[in-house]
Amino acid sequence: MTMTAERDAVAAAKPTSITMAAALNRALADALSQDETVLVFGEDVGTLGGVFRVTDGLAATFGQSRVFDTPLAESAIVGTAIGMAMNGLRPAVEMQFDAFAYPAFEQITSHLAKLHNRTRGRVSLPIVIRIPYGGGIGGVEHHCDSSEAYYTHTPGLRVVTPGTPSDAYALLRQAIECPDPVIFLEPKRRYWSKETAVLDHRSSTVDRAVVRRSGTDVTLIAYGGTVATAMEAAEAARQDGRSVEVIDLRSLSPFDDETVVASLRRTGRAVVVHEASQFGGYGAEVAARLSEQCFHYLEAPILRVAGFDIPYPPPKLEQHHLPSVDRILDAFDRLQWEDTSTLERRST
Repeated sequence: MTMTAERDAVAAAKPTSITMAAALNRALADALSQDETVLVFGEDVGTLGGVFRVTDGLAATFGQSRVFDTPLAESAIVGTAIGMAMNGLRPAVEMQFDAFAYPAFEQITSHLAKLHNRTRGRVSLPIVIRIPYGGGIGGVEHHCDSSEAYYTHTPGLRVVTPGTPSDAYALLRQAIECPDPVIFLEPKRRYWSKETAVLDHRSSTVDRAVVRRSGTDVTLIAYGGTVATAMEAAEAARQDGRSVEVIDLRSLSPFDDETVVASLRRTGRAVVVHEASQFGGYGAEVAARLSEQCFHYLEAPILRVAGFDIPYPPPKLEQHHLPSVDRILDAFDRLQWEDTSTLERRST
């Protein structure tokens, strides 16, 4: 290890106060520095540093041969990345906004997700597609979609979303090192959230959920932008005398059955939270999996708190559309809690 690398390792081991956007920038910079096959490209990621400045300064540091702008052609961005990966490179590309990725959907589902299987494992595609997703920024339609269910429904893709700055760093580093294609969903409403943490990508695994808060009465399952909301709801519920366990899924596909099932078998109740519309949403898959594996442990039906089944609303109305602490607490109230008199009757 060189002296520079040693200094970098020491610096990385110290707790750092950092935003999610800065943590993602650091992850890309470290990956570019440590692996010359890593490339970063997309619309306005070079000179401008991205719409959310996640790639700020990378082109100046690593040169325009490794960090560069592309035309406004998402299908071409992903198609080019596939060709690069087939020839030994590791592209990390950016789709500027969630709904802007749809023109590349055919490349993603028909080629990126299938080539490894189509070639019987001879071709690997270590590509990361970064997609800022979700609402909470006062954006208009085409800028606030939660499109995770499209990708999780596609075999051959890993789908990951961080809920904290430290996870943003760790999961992006692991995604870039992964031999499989990864859809990396970045909750844009949390880009400016801060956390003091050690940035380390070796202490966790990309496909494992984490328990953010321990509890005994109900399991609250969240991911991405809803993790912070879930933590607020858990604290509010504590003041009402309910102990809430909060699970941050992190990996949407593959799904960490072990961690979530263990939690629900302890608590007997579960609520799933996501910003996407409820009908056909990711929460339906979570509820189905847990119902199949935990049916005899359930004290109440598994509930979902999600966006309404409408196109994304105008900015002034999004606060009503997005899952909130009050809506989560209302779901808790619908979980068929037994009152004291019932418990007393059973004890006698």
